[in-house]
Amino acid sequence: MLSKRLETVASLVTTDSVIDVGCDHGYLDIYLTLKGIKCLATDVSINALNQAITNFKKYNLDIDTLFTDGLNGIDIKKNDTIVISGMGTDSIIKILNRDINNDLVISSNNHLERLRRYVVSLGYYIDKEVFVMDNNKPYVIIKFKKGKKKYHDYDYIIGPTIKDEDYFNYLKNKYTKILNSIPNNYRDKIKYYQDLINEINIRINNY
Repeated sequence: MLSKRLETVASLVTTDSVIDVGCDHGYLDIYLTLKGIKCLATDVSINALNQAITNFKKYNLDIDTLFTDGLNGIDIKKNDTIVISGMGTDSIIKILNRDINNDLVISSNNHLERLRRYVVSLGYYIDKEVFVMDNNKPYVIIKFKKGKKKYHDYDYIIGPTIKDEDYFNYLKNKYTKILNSIPNNYRDKIKYYQDLINEINIRINNY
């Protein structure tokens, strides 16, 4: 029932309760509830939320729902894991713009460097990252926990915890294509991507 991406999201939940922000059709909540995890499914789209409720009824599951934007109006408990998946980093940053201390499991569609930097700036560290291909699309699902760790610039770009050959090869191909498209007179930009690819090669060799 679950996509590879959502299976990976679910695998990073280690608490017994979840706030699923942007639940869409509620498949993650069904999966987690059947595993004994209490879920609150929320969405800013009433149509999506109604579809989720319909799906919950198919499985005879009593899952709490809330029609809201982000975390607005939610009483966040200490042990809730906040899951945000299926949206872009700009939207995720707006949602996280409040005082929270919970575990975060995030699957952003874009701008992972900006996401990592922002969440770390909130007093989190990157606990785990998992790379998955789902319908030929690459995803990095990140689990953040409250606490502090020091990171280098490359950690924000590549990710500090991933040790996955498929992921490294994906990044190498991505940045090599960009490098090959840069005009010769853009020397600083060329050097930036050359250095980045070298860093990826170092991580592959140390893998």
